[in-house]
Amino acid sequence: MSEIETPLLETALVHAHQKLGAKMVPFAGYLMPVQYEGITIEHETVRNRVGLFDVSHMGEFILKGEGALDLIQRITSNDASKLSPGKAQYSCFPNANGGIVDDLIVYCLEDGNWMLVVNASNIEKDWSWIQQHNTAGVEMMDISARTSLIAVQGPDALATVQNLTDTDLSGIAYYSFKKGTVAGCGNVLISNTGYTGAGGFELYVENQHAETIWNALMESGAGFGIKPCGLGARDTLRLEMAFCLYGNDIDDTTSPIEAGLGWITKFSKEFTNSTALKAQKESGTLRKLVGFEMTERGIPRHGYPIVDETGRTIGVVTSGTQSPTLQKAIGLGYIETAHTAEGNTIGVLIRDKAVKAQVVKTPFIKR
Repeated sequence: MSEIETPLLETALVHAHQKLGAKMVPFAGYLMPVQYEGITIEHETVRNRVGLFDVSHMGEFILKGEGALDLIQRITSNDASKLSPGKAQYSCFPNANGGIVDDLIVYCLEDGNWMLVVNASNIEKDWSWIQQHNTAGVEMMDISARTSLIAVQGPDALATVQNLTDTDLSGIAYYSFKKGTVAGCGNVLISNTGYTGAGGFELYVENQHAETIWNALMESGAGFGIKPCGLGARDTLRLEMAFCLYGNDIDDTTSPIEAGLGWITKFSKEFTNSTALKAQKESGTLRKLVGFEMTERGIPRHGYPIVDETGRTIGVVTSGTQSPTLQKAIGLGYIETAHTAEGNTIGVLIRDKAVKAQVVKTPFIKR
């Protein structure tokens, strides 16, 4: 007997994507737009003007009550006690074995309430992980299924959104947010965050308002040359900034120290596996996640071996693409620490041939 396939979930914006001619693909259990006009044109639109993404597949959890902060402090690597209402921070859930359960954004809401935004593919895993550690009866709500997330990214993102709201967007600092009304729809969380390095806002909206706000943004941004953008451009944009992608660059087997995420790993408190991670930070790691540029023709792909000049395998590619901005192939990969110096020559095995590359400083482009 063949296995029964689980039907793909759809976001509240699926009809908008279909009307716009999006190429739809399965992603993290959802039917999602991978591209509209093309990855390169969408990428360049975000870098130079403004692009619109549907990222409603992401997960959102609300934690409420007196013990909510203590729970967050015990399960995340960053220090959430530094947050005040209206502030957010990037963090991760370390596991007990030195790896990462997921990376996430922690939002400090009003009245001691919190929102955790997690990766779509990890919603069930993360929910179980938090529940497992919720020993003080903190109230938990999974609002993922009723929440849409629209990312407006690029130099003209602020003007595009500002046309639709009375909230002063210029007063929202990076990794800060305000609740407001957008396109006549209330209870929108307007967050100065994003996964592109091009600046902009992410709008958390109730599903019933998603299409109204999406269409209003398309109209408001028309004068700036706004385009809808898919997951393909989202990936090339984040890779140019060397932002980690869960499942590629970080996972249950990679530590935040190896991944260069020491800056979100704060040892001023105790959290899952913090003693071991602190020792790792002090003694160093055997491998590190680095950025590299290809110096010979070839595109690095996830899983390709990385070799030294003698042909010995010293690591593996975790992400790779042709950078539309740099017009050259770039990648991220874990390699032995002895080979991680900037300027070091490495090889990427592409069709059994070692194609030359050079370790470079990240991000690949300046913000």
